[in-house]
Amino acid sequence: MNFKTPLFTAIISVAVAGTTVQAQRAAPFTVSETGKSYSRLSDAVDAIGGSNATIVIAPGAYGDCAVQSAGRITYKASVPGQTVLDGGICEGKASLVLRGKAATINGIIFQNQQVADGNGAGIRIERGDLYVYNAMFRNAEQGILSAADPSAEIVIDRSTFQRLGRCDRGLSCAHSIYIGDFGSLKVTNSRFEKGNGGHYVKSRAPRATINNNSFDDTQGRNTNYMIDLPAGATGVISGNVFVQGQNKENWSAFIAVAAEDTDHSSTGLNIHSNSASLAKGVKRNTWFVADWSGDQLRIANNSLGQGLTRYQRR
Repeated sequence: MNFKTPLFTAIISVAVAGTTVQAQRAAPFTVSETGKSYSRLSDAVDAIGGSNATIVIAPGAYGDCAVQSAGRITYKASVPGQTVLDGGICEGKASLVLRGKAATINGIIFQNQQVADGNGAGIRIERGDLYVYNAMFRNAEQGILSAADPSAEIVIDRSTFQRLGRCDRGLSCAHSIYIGDFGSLKVTNSRFEKGNGGHYVKSRAPRATINNNSFDDTQGRNTNYMIDLPAGATGVISGNVFVQGQNKENWSAFIAVAAEDTDHSSTGLNIHSNSASLAKGVKRNTWFVADWSGDQLRIANNSLGQGLTRYQRR
């Protein structure tokens, strides 16, 4: 099955080109509202403080990181796919550590984030709303990792998550996306592929909307579930394409509901109109949805390949 849409092909093409561009060290971080430019991303963030503003980042690969403690900030690549935040870490956590009122990410590549505790992320969202568009996360321990903020939402659209996650060194696993107890998570029109361990999407939010994405696990290594809602959740999972690969730490389900606890009701969780199959040459029997919640889920109109069973109560 060919997952490459023109959107993803374009993102990947400019991403490869972007890594060869030398970072523009002559003040590449510009605050649109004031016209002032800064040589360090953290200086631009500090200059905004509690205001609402946009930081436009010139093409290049930067080892910068920043902590946003207030305000509403948009981080925008001046040329989508040609701005790379490459390995910079603040507070031992991530390239962007966010705990302001809100943050928006547009057109930026995050790569090579690693830290001692195995949870190095492109974005660590601790408080406030987060909106991610046209971004790429690759070759790191985690793409996006959150703390808890039940009053806030996380929205991810048209983004790519590649070669993320890990389960090694005796540490807790990392995942492509791991969302804590935020108010809601929405992931749309995005691509997950080539995981290095853990789950592709793990979310403890009580409401989840995961629609029109591709989960291509054919080149995954020691991966787990495609979608894990470990505390239960309501919402919709629809229009996704899932392919499970051979090299799995846990191949027993594609989607897991309330595998760890039942903090949230899953009654009415609607899983419909998805396509799920095993990769070419993979021979096993597995389940599309594994459910520990005991709630009444809605599972219908999914296209399941050979070896898949619709549902198992666990």
